[in-house]
Amino acid sequence: MVQVRHIGGDRAGKGSYWNFSTGERITMSAEGILPGDDGTVYYKASPLVVLVAGPVLGLLYAAFLPFIGIAIITRVMFAKLFGSSAEGLSRVATFNWSPSEAYLAGRRHKKAAKENKRPADGDPSGPGRE
Repeated sequence: MVQVRHIGGDRAGKGSYWNFSTGERITMSAEGILPGDDGTVYYKASPLVVLVAGPVLGLLYAAFLPFIGIAIITRVMFAKLFGSSAEGLSRVATFNWSPSEAYLAGRRHKKAAKENKRPADGDPSGPGRE
């Protein structure tokens, strides 16, 4: 079985090894030790695989680029037109129920009691005072 994935510090044979996270390519002219530590991962691929993969990946990129542009433009336009409305809509579209919390007295009753609370009789700023 051919090993494709190699870790830094492993013994590797002759060939080209790519580190996709940094873009580094190591060419081994003879058997040796790959540079790096346990977190460095190299992939071995023959030049034929790279030559075939390049145009295929380029074609996929070119095919999906218009859709990515349309999605970005739509998102920006939606945010500009409905910025505050969309935020409020997202709150309406979600539940406010949490299974780990119990509202035995009722959340709505407490909120209604706060809003309908009347000021004391000695308070001149209360409603009905002229």
